[in-house]
Amino acid sequence: MPSLYRNDSGKREILKLYDRKLNELEIDSRSQYVDTRYGKTHILITGAPSNPPLLLIHGSNACAPIALECYPNLSSKYQVFAVDVLAQPNKSDENRLSMSDDSYGIWMNEVIDQLKIDNVILTGFSFGGLIILKTLAYNADKIKEVFLASPAYIVNGNPLKALFQIFIPMKLFIRTNKPKYVEKFLYALFTERDPFAIQFISKALKYFIMDYTPVPIMSEDEATQINTPITLIAAAKDILFPGVKMIARAQKLFPNSIKYTLLLEQSKHVQSKEGNSIVENLILDA
Repeated sequence: MPSLYRNDSGKREILKLYDRKLNELEIDSRSQYVDTRYGKTHILITGAPSNPPLLLIHGSNACAPIALECYPNLSSKYQVFAVDVLAQPNKSDENRLSMSDDSYGIWMNEVIDQLKIDNVILTGFSFGGLIILKTLAYNADKIKEVFLASPAYIVNGNPLKALFQIFIPMKLFIRTNKPKYVEKFLYALFTERDPFAIQFISKALKYFIMDYTPVPIMSEDEATQINTPITLIAAAKDILFPGVKMIARAQKLFPNSIKYTLLLEQSKHVQSKEGNSIVENLILDA
């Protein structure tokens, strides 16, 4: 299988940023790899083993340390397993799974089995939400409840807005390497400016072959398979997955599963520190 990294030096630069972010967090964590049919999956584990288990799943073009930074206090109550999603710029294998079948649900169930945990809370942001919903639809026997922040797979936003505000500036950066284009599309996505995200995503765009496949949305038939309690946090200013539209469709898709919904009125797709704290407190209060 050809590498998703354009060259070895680029991969080293991305993983150097990964390790830098993890060191900056100053948390007591350990690394573990688990084998799945889709490849080795890297996981950062923090929190006491006696705590109930929580799997934390990051969004596209990201990594486990970024997810841990968003919710730094979860390990006070949970044993947190921050998963490096396959085929993303991180330490897991590079096998890209399909969004149109059960692959992500199978993979996540195998990760849970390999970790030998049960009664799990799943927490995911953006693309991590798609992975969680795929997991619930495939097999939710070991899942207690889930928390979804600005999740993919429920609704999509206006494609023209995404084209002009995100994808064209992204392509212009790849072509020119001018930082102003990264700043432009991240401004459309981030509620507040994040210097590390600018660095990390710039390196990812330069050295990592990203997946530009359009994100599908869940069918009503697939949604009928889901009975796990869901807390949904949506963002009113999210151009990828608009919050008002998302909550309305989620309540129709999961009428018996939606436990709580929250619309962050001033939030874009990526929450601010204050928004992340709100999400974190909801999880800690579970």
